[in-house]
Amino acid sequence: MSGAGRGSGRGAALGLAGWVAGVAAVLVALPLAARARLPDRMATHWGGGVGDSGAPDGLMSFGESMAFPPAIWAVLVLGVAVFAVIRARAATVLLPGGVLLAGAQASIVRANLDHEDWRQADPLDGRVLAAVLAGALLAAFAGAMINRQGPVVAVASPAVGAPVMDIPAGERLVWLARTSNPWLRLTAAVLGAVAGVAAIAGAGGLLGPAWQLVVPLGVASLAVLASSSVRARVTGQGLEVGFGPLGWPVRRWAAADIESARAEHRTPARVGGWGYRLSGLGTTVMLRAGECLVVRSRGKDFAVSVDDAARGAALLNSLVADTRSTP
Repeated sequence: MSGAGRGSGRGAALGLAGWVAGVAAVLVALPLAARARLPDRMATHWGGGVGDSGAPDGLMSFGESMAFPPAIWAVLVLGVAVFAVIRARAATVLLPGGVLLAGAQASIVRANLDHEDWRQADPLDGRVLAAVLAGALLAAFAGAMINRQGPVVAVASPAVGAPVMDIPAGERLVWLARTSNPWLRLTAAVLGAVAGVAAIAGAGGLLGPAWQLVVPLGVASLAVLASSSVRARVTGQGLEVGFGPLGWPVRRWAAADIESARAEHRTPARVGGWGYRLSGLGTTVMLRAGECLVVRSRGKDFAVSVDDAARGAALLNSLVADTRSTP
């Protein structure tokens, strides 16, 4: 695996560690923030189901209700850390697990809020539970997509800098490169964390209409996250550029539509900033200053800052020449 691949792995590990710590903090902080509005004994189980028919029939002390979800979370995280089979799918387990536990804690706090006795607790809010379940499903899907990301593969080829690469007859070469910007990822994480805390606090009844804060912050977090990393791949079909940690959305250029490819040095100052930029140079995905892979298609340039861009450009030019020479 290349240095970029190892960096990507370290980034994923740090992100997962931040998720583990963040969920634990939310599980403890949410009931503490509402302590003055909660009874000493809290309803934690509803026998009649969800909705008006649900009546509380189980309770815990405040301390027990605050400690129980973090304890479950600790056991889940420990299981992921101990068992190798589960660790290989850590994101698939921990992302939806954290959403479910945080949502459950918020639902319990919301039901007990402003009641003096646990028997007076409100029925569980079906809308909140539905939102939690939907969030858990989305988190499970995101975890599955993260696990699908394979290692970085570099193609064996002639010397870097050659404008055209010689491809032996009957062979197919693939070039793959990834780049990420840790500062953009951190910005996305901070925006997403604020949106998540606001959503949990709103679900727990500690905020008024939280969607006015959650929606713009969530959208901004996703937009920055999509611009924080990129994966470029050259195959026999042409060029494919995937954005974000999931490699989606994707832009594709067929080899027949590409006029030429080259490596070019670009800087954020030259293209107008970081991320997905539009300037007089065309479109640039700027994650770090330096070498960029630039493709010209239909008179417009698209550049992406990835390592080993000269090798990718050489392979693309070979594919373009081969496409034009084939009847």
